[in-house]
Amino acid sequence: MGRIISIGGGDFGHLKTFEIDKYIVKSTNKEKPRALFIPTASYDAPTYIEIFNKVYGEMLGCHTDTLYLINNNINEDEIKEKIFSSDIIYVGGGDTKNMLKVWKENKVDYYLKQSFNGETILCGLSAGSICWFEYGYSDSSSEGDECKNYIKLEALGLLKGFHCPHFNEDNRREGFIDMLKHNDILGIGLDNNCALEVFDDKFRILKSDRNAKAYKIFNKNNVVITEELTNIESYYSLKNFYNIF
Repeated sequence: MGRIISIGGGDFGHLKTFEIDKYIVKSTNKEKPRALFIPTASYDAPTYIEIFNKVYGEMLGCHTDTLYLINNNINEDEIKEKIFSSDIIYVGGGDTKNMLKVWKENKVDYYLKQSFNGETILCGLSAGSICWFEYGYSDSSSEGDECKNYIKLEALGLLKGFHCPHFNEDNRREGFIDMLKHNDILGIGLDNNCALEVFDDKFRILKSDRNAKAYKIFNKNNVVITEELTNIESYYSLKNFYNIF
């Protein structure tokens, strides 16, 4: 196994997750790590890429690169090279469903799974948090829709469980808990500015805002239990994390 840091959300451009980002870079133990940004969920938005280059490049001292997949004729060898040569792979937020579709078409999902067995840190925010789990609680509505519709979306499955980012936004908490009433699976809810770090066979919670929270949620004997995970400085057993039944 390797290391995954899933960030529930936050204003990346205004440095709301900066303490977590700083920790990610430090964890490589390299003076100038190679950080690859995958902005597929934002349709390779130029502004988002500029922000990433500023934060991870100028401010955190990484050598940054971008994996462009939208309207780009990149070949499989180039994709493989970018992924396998990176110390950090950061997946940006946006349209999770379309992102996973584009990844599958380009075998990005396959190579990301392969990279989990090495020293590369896999991380990201929102869609970039969902993608590492078995399933994600994702907004499936189209642009301009007044009402948001959430679905259970199948993701890469590197981490067990059903993940909801932005847990403290809108009505996500209520909707996610209601969906778990009908799913016999562990739910992981992360507020903005809060992250779950999984490192080999252990885990801990990271925060850039002390008021942000993380939860594990599960259905036991037809009762949905919500258990808050504290800001854990030490690592705890991942086996115990999943031991809910």
